[in-house]
Amino acid sequence: MNILILGSGGREHAFSWKIAQSPQCDKLYIAPGNAGTAAIGQNVNIGVNDFDAIGTFVKENKVDLVVVGPEDPLVNGISDYFKADGELAKVGLVGPSKAGAELEGSKDFSKKFMERHNVPTARSMTFTRETLEEGLNYVSSHPIPVVLKADGLAAGKGVIIAETHEHARETLKEMLVDAKFGAASSRVVIEQFLDGIELSVFVLTDGESYKILPEAKDYKRIGEQDKGLNTGGMGAVSPVAFAKGDFMSKVEERVVKPTVAGLKADKIDYKGFIFIGLMNVGGDPYVIEYNVRMGDPETQVVLPRIKSDLVDLLKATAYGTLDDTDFEVDQDAATTVVMVAGGYPEAYEKGDSITGISQVTNATVFHAGTKLGENGDILTNGGRVIAVTGRGDSVAKALENSYTGIAKISWKDEYHRTDIGQDILQLIN
Repeated sequence: MNILILGSGGREHAFSWKIAQSPQCDKLYIAPGNAGTAAIGQNVNIGVNDFDAIGTFVKENKVDLVVVGPEDPLVNGISDYFKADGELAKVGLVGPSKAGAELEGSKDFSKKFMERHNVPTARSMTFTRETLEEGLNYVSSHPIPVVLKADGLAAGKGVIIAETHEHARETLKEMLVDAKFGAASSRVVIEQFLDGIELSVFVLTDGESYKILPEAKDYKRIGEQDKGLNTGGMGAVSPVAFAKGDFMSKVEERVVKPTVAGLKADKIDYKGFIFIGLMNVGGDPYVIEYNVRMGDPETQVVLPRIKSDLVDLLKATAYGTLDDTDFEVDQDAATTVVMVAGGYPEAYEKGDSITGISQVTNATVFHAGTKLGENGDILTNGGRVIAVTGRGDSVAKALENSYTGIAKISWKDEYHRTDIGQDILQLIN
């Protein structure tokens, strides 16, 4: 098979790494890719939202399967674009329709979906600039802390947890009036704060059946002990100590089944990943958010734990045969720690030379914001630059391998958190 992966981050490098291991993969293309994917397959200089160029490339290169990494092209309707073209409609594509992608594209849409299908989630209300005064009154009387979410896509940064009423009011005005997150915050969802432990559950569905993949916990804040600004993710751990037995049975019965059934009931065409952000509140799961693709950096710990051929699962998802496809999960733990450019998630520099990647032997290095320089050296090209994934028979051993690998890699003003996974270790111990 000829396979095309869309995207340029650590998630797409992890997909490339896993798919390249399959004997079914003849040619692997990544558009646009990064310095890491260039060493596995062929990078193609096409943007993820250039549907015409993607369609032409797929036809000319006889691509059999397309795996959509990021959310933007899904929200913009790439699946619908393929279905509308007689030749492209025959190509397997892993990713939901534009209607399905609204689960991530609009927080308000996803909240209404959950309410409609009795999926447990935090209570919420949605406000616009026109209803600003009503919103200000609402947050003034809301229990603190209170969560404010930009309705649209904000690169994982559109969530603010306000610890005071004054902060909540100021944040609401910044989002609605000052467009703090651009068009993404033209509507703001205000919801109750759920006090618990966060985790992510990943589901593949072909619209009829589903498979639950290994779970993970990621770390969004830039600072140690989960302080500071939200980022796209600073690290991840899998498995999660409490995600087993009774709790996971509740997740499947209360969340996964009604979500998949709800998509079918609403006649939404959905063939792809559902990333379910959950909060464990006293042993009960509540949905914080849906994403319509795999997470980054969670993919870098989930895929290494899948022992089976990933291409089998992806094909079955695209062509509606998931019910007949099984897979195995490795019991070993996987952890990843993200190395970022100094200043991220605010202003940061690009183009710094990275050294030491080839010296990492006890972990897997996944590139995110990297590019090849003119001399073949590897340069920084984004905020989140590298994710180092360690494996081990325990979370502690996997973390040791991640951090041993990180110690060998450097560039100017590099930063990473040193406390990834420590909360999970406390639960285990």
